[in-house]
Amino acid sequence: MSQPEISHERHPLLNLTPDELLSTTRAVRRRLDVTKPVPREVLLDCARLAQQAPTGRNRQRWDFVFVTDAAQRRAMADLWRRGLTDPASAHSHDGPSRHDFTAEAGWQAIADSLHHLVDILDQVPVLLVPCIQVGSRAELDDPATQAGTWGSVLPAVWSFMLAARSRGLGTVWTTPHLNYERQAATLLGLPYETTVQCALIPIAWTIGTQFKPARRVPVTEVVHWNHW
Repeated sequence: MSQPEISHERHPLLNLTPDELLSTTRAVRRRLDVTKPVPREVLLDCARLAQQAPTGRNRQRWDFVFVTDAAQRRAMADLWRRGLTDPASAHSHDGPSRHDFTAEAGWQAIADSLHHLVDILDQVPVLLVPCIQVGSRAELDDPATQAGTWGSVLPAVWSFMLAARSRGLGTVWTTPHLNYERQAATLLGLPYETTVQCALIPIAWTIGTQFKPARRVPVTEVVHWNHW
């Protein structure tokens, strides 16, 4: 089988081991460099690697929409901000969480970085909207089918984000624009009934490339053996 044609000559990889890559690929909001363009070749290299991710039944039914046009980015950013401040329906965030919402745990830093992203989103050079093709949106009504649907696109998106990190690019998974997904579909020319948007992912070179592993609970708190 031929290997994907990936070029590292013009855009060398960071010197990261696999473990370092996996433990330092952060959600980047504050440290996105909005002044430096991202070459299309780099995005294509990351997308080629994402194509190697497994998908259900090997159907390969996901697509990436890269939004680079300034007017389109502004329009998508407006929908994203609207979804954040005026969601189409009420959302509850009162479910279980292992995050200790204290200043020590960094919640204020997360909030501050989100506010920064609100201010700069339209200036980020690339916005990625990953999508999954479906026979109909009824697929999302059944838990088993829904799990297979998301499982056929999320590995590819994470592979893309890891590939981006290895090249010095920052990304962050966001979803507020999905409150107005139909309007976004119209803006992007997507067939709404058969193409489901998964997220809106800002992409930019990072300001500095050093990132640390995040604070997490001990792994023994999240791992179960044979029963809950």
